[in-house]
Amino acid sequence: MTDAPWWSPARHADRRPALMARNRIQAAIRGWLADEDFTEVDPAALQVSPGNETHLHAFGTDAIGNDGVAHRRYLHTSPEFAMKKLIAAGETRIAAFAHVWRNRERGVLHAPEFTMLEWYRAGAAYEVLFDDCAALLRIAATAAGTGTFRFRDATCDPFARPERLSVAEAFRRHAGIDLLATCDGSGGTDAAALAAQLDATGVARAADDTWSDMLARVLGEKVEPHLGHGRATILDRYPAPEAALARRATDDPRTAERFELYACGVELANGFGELTDPVEQRLRFTADMAEKHRRYGESYPLDEELLAALPLMPPTSGIALGFDRLVMLATAAPHIDLVLWAPPA
Repeated sequence: MTDAPWWSPARHADRRPALMARNRIQAAIRGWLADEDFTEVDPAALQVSPGNETHLHAFGTDAIGNDGVAHRRYLHTSPEFAMKKLIAAGETRIAAFAHVWRNRERGVLHAPEFTMLEWYRAGAAYEVLFDDCAALLRIAATAAGTGTFRFRDATCDPFARPERLSVAEAFRRHAGIDLLATCDGSGGTDAAALAAQLDATGVARAADDTWSDMLARVLGEKVEPHLGHGRATILDRYPAPEAALARRATDDPRTAERFELYACGVELANGFGELTDPVEQRLRFTADMAEKHRRYGESYPLDEELLAALPLMPPTSGIALGFDRLVMLATAAPHIDLVLWAPPA
């Protein structure tokens, strides 16, 4: 990255080809969404709750009413809550190119403000999203005029059918760890058993690591570097304790209908067979916010309207894709700022 500001004429000239490719990719995706009968929506960014995942950090502000009273609000980390309310309201296929904000994130693959492509299919099994992902990889490559996705030294054929790999199999293959042996169908986990497997395979851990901490260590060190090389990888069936907003799998309650899409070792998307049980979702949100407060000394309110809307949702599948990262891979850009028209300060 040059030290010249992004708005200097010479640097802008260097960036412009990737930015024009970005526009073509976005236009092509919008065409595909229209062909698939999606309605594009535009959720407000200012929300009561920015999301309730432990490790997502939001930007907060005070909304001052006409009476001068301040009400805490947040820029959303995803349009998910608003879009689920639209599904509850009766929409069946919706999509959004949404600007989202995540604090404490800045780097090669992270910007504090970025664009997320999020879409929902009411009445569809979550496996349908696998085909959506494959289609979007092809569309992005065609619009960018490339046959190969690149990030650093990694390459991926965007036209090849993605590999589908369960998290359990990925842990066995790349780390020699039997992950599902350390969790049960009720959502319980055995941190000591997982710690023993990490010690046996040489993965460093902290003495106070939780089960989820250790999973994240293995995923980051041993698994993710192998994903999405040659062809994309759909990392499927996350363990139930990592389900987030996904429902449990009916054939194995130790796992959930949650997957992530990887290309060139880069995580591109996170998809769910959506949980619509408000009681279970409240329990998960509450536990995540308690853990957030323990770790970071802060937590966010729950979106009570979302919890009230969940029972009105039909069975639905939804997914969020990092649009800027998709453009990075299609243009071989080495840094996310190179594919943002005006990078955040």
